Amino acid sequence: MSLQIFIEYKVKEARVEKYEEVMKEVLQKLPEYSAEKIEWFVATDQPFLYVEMFRVPNIAHYQALKKMRQSKDHPVFSKLDEFIEGGLEKLNCWAFQTQPFQND
Repeated sequence: MSLQIFIEYKVKEARVEKYEEVMKEVLQKLPEYSAEKIEWFVATDQPFLYVEMFRVPNIAHYQALKKMRQSKDHPVFSKLDEFIEGGLEKLNCWAFQTQPFQND
């Protein structure tokens, strides 16, 4: 059972360009932690709001990755701290599992 992960945060207006450069490195690092189907979005109706979406194999992967993404000690993920409004403490993470439904 894989999980869909959503990460959301607001980037400082003056730092968007540099943030987007650093994100290339962040996105390239995610597969090392079993992240798949990685997508990266910017909101159209909320300025400077960014969302990352990807899948991980299980809850243990999610919990470990969430901890790393919010850590100021990780050599790559910590680089986002200076670009996010409120720092890494304001990087929000959620995990969702697919809910089956019948389309009648």
